[in-house]
Amino acid sequence: MPKLDLLRIPLTGGSSYPGRLARAVAGRRKQALGDAGGLTQFGVNLVRLEPGGLSSLRHWHERQDEFVMVTEGVCTLIDDQGEHRLHPGDCAAFPAGVPNGHHLENRTGAPAAFLVVGTRTDSECAHYSDIDMMVKIDASGDDFTRKDGSPLTAEQIGEET
Repeated sequence: MPKLDLLRIPLTGGSSYPGRLARAVAGRRKQALGDAGGLTQFGVNLVRLEPGGLSSLRHWHERQDEFVMVTEGVCTLIDDQGEHRLHPGDCAAFPAGVPNGHHLENRTGAPAAFLVVGTRTDSECAHYSDIDMMVKIDASGDDFTRKDGSPLTAEQIGEET
């Protein structure tokens, strides 16, 4: 049985968000379980959120499905329909191409965790609901722009001009 040893899978932080936008997810750490298990068709991550932590900026994907299940603590799902408290065992699904911007937030004083499963595609475009930003992802990396494709400004990403 290919059991994964969670103690041997690195817990990583950080973000590819440009400039100060990366600070929004400073309280997030993840373990790439799918990568550790050699999966190639879909990704599986165990994400841990410190109190006050965000999973991401609110976003939606054009080509990739996402599924989340809370495993520890309480997370607040914020999507276009409002706010929803998720407890261990609660799930949410986000089909590809449905413009329902979403993210999870830990509004409690205790750590929280959730499992996220998503489609792997060669390229992707994700849109951010609350700011004028989108990202195109391919083998060359992440390209963050405004929604119309023009460059982000220093003001948008919180950098000095």
